[in-house]
Amino acid sequence: MNKYSGSNFDDFLAEEGILEEVSAKALKRLLALQIADIMEETNLTKTSLAEKMQTSRSQLDRLLDPENTSITLESLEHLARAVGKQLRIEFA
Repeated sequence: MNKYSGSNFDDFLAEEGILEEVSAKALKRLLALQIADIMEETNLTKTSLAEKMQTSRSQLDRLLDPENTSITLESLEHLARAVGKQLRIEFA
């Protein structure tokens, strides 16, 4: 019998000890997709966005990398301002 029958996916990830890591990567992926959509809507290239942020393109690539979850609130705020948005963080 399957020991996970009737449980949810979060329970499975927690039991495996990877819930926080998977959740962080999912949120970072969502953020990267949102920024990509904004860039497309406003015809911003990575190079022009990096210039607006006064940073390098490689640093911007690290900010947008879904696998890299080490990002500061300051970097997120700077990124949001550069694309004309307001950063909003909330607990759900």
